[in-house]
Amino acid sequence: MSLIAAIRERLRLNPIVGLLGARQVGKTTLALQVARASRLKTHVFDLEDPDDLARLARPMDALRDLEGLVVIDEVHRRPDLFQVLRVLADRRPVRTRFLVLGSASIDLLKQSSESLAGRIAYFDLAGFGLDEVGVEQWRKLWLRGGFPRSFLARSEASSTDWRRDYSRTFLERDVRSFGIEIEPAALQRFWRMLAHYHGQVWNASEFGRAFGVADNTVRRYLDTLCGLLVVRRLSPWFENVGKRQVKAPKVYIADSGLLHLLLNVTTGDDLAAHPKVGASWEGFAMDAVVRRLGVRWEQCYFWRAHTGAELDLFVPHGKRRIGFEFKHTSAPELSRSMLSALEVLRLNEMIVVHRGEHAFSLHEKIRAVPLARLKSELKPLS
Repeated sequence: MSLIAAIRERLRLNPIVGLLGARQVGKTTLALQVARASRLKTHVFDLEDPDDLARLARPMDALRDLEGLVVIDEVHRRPDLFQVLRVLADRRPVRTRFLVLGSASIDLLKQSSESLAGRIAYFDLAGFGLDEVGVEQWRKLWLRGGFPRSFLARSEASSTDWRRDYSRTFLERDVRSFGIEIEPAALQRFWRMLAHYHGQVWNASEFGRAFGVADNTVRRYLDTLCGLLVVRRLSPWFENVGKRQVKAPKVYIADSGLLHLLLNVTTGDDLAAHPKVGASWEGFAMDAVVRRLGVRWEQCYFWRAHTGAELDLFVPHGKRRIGFEFKHTSAPELSRSMLSALEVLRLNEMIVVHRGEHAFSLHEKIRAVPLARLKSELKPLS
């Protein structure tokens, strides 16, 4: 299902849909495409526009007589709107659908999750993926990331410049727009240091010592960047399986292009020679798998036992239990760790995603699948 069709389906079933994604990821463009496809009369409010803010000075008066589709961009700037939307969403018959756009997670947009419970459905937008750019461009997507302007830039230098400007604007302006009072320079140093921990298990004490601040300070920094959707936490899976297991999350820079900016990687040759190339591949390929499966990140886990056995991605779905490993090689091999994960987690199957061209079997329940063939080799779960 296309992004436009998926959002239209949510709007059909819910009076309010929250479209969530990092700044500049393409939310406004997608919302306007949804509006054109719906053929409903559309009313658009951009809360970064002073004129639109003035129009909503008395939100109930401004919104209650509108019919069709109402799009409200950067909704976090007017948290009082959520109470108004709750009243309007409860009217019968339903005359108006609301598509609200936010640049933060549900946890950070607490007003919406509290006052609109049962009335709102959420849709996460993570920028360009393989379906949008074409699988033949996966190397370019990996290097530049999924932000539209970064991917579509005329040159690698222009792409890097855009991401550098984005990073500066994000830290100096966007973070403060949410009322978060953290010095941009401190958050920039933290973000850059976090890039070097990409794909590793989070350890607040170790990170605090390396950064030179208290544990609760680095936790607050991490919460901020996760809440603003530029950093991702992957939760550990643990159950009573007779082994001591890691119970701290892994951390990832959500966009591979931003990761490479923070690592000072600007070309494909830079990336190939960088010590974090394997971790970068893991995050990029993992994102492609999660998109293909059609699941939320909250439904995904990693697993690691203190014996050393581990699994990069574990997706339990109903009675199915699927595991994934990500190998920056064209010829992955079966390992004892894979067999341990297969047994301990009682996996129905395991897929090893690699950068080669051929799919092949490693074990009766383990397949090696090229990233370029995910669409044909992996079926969505929802």
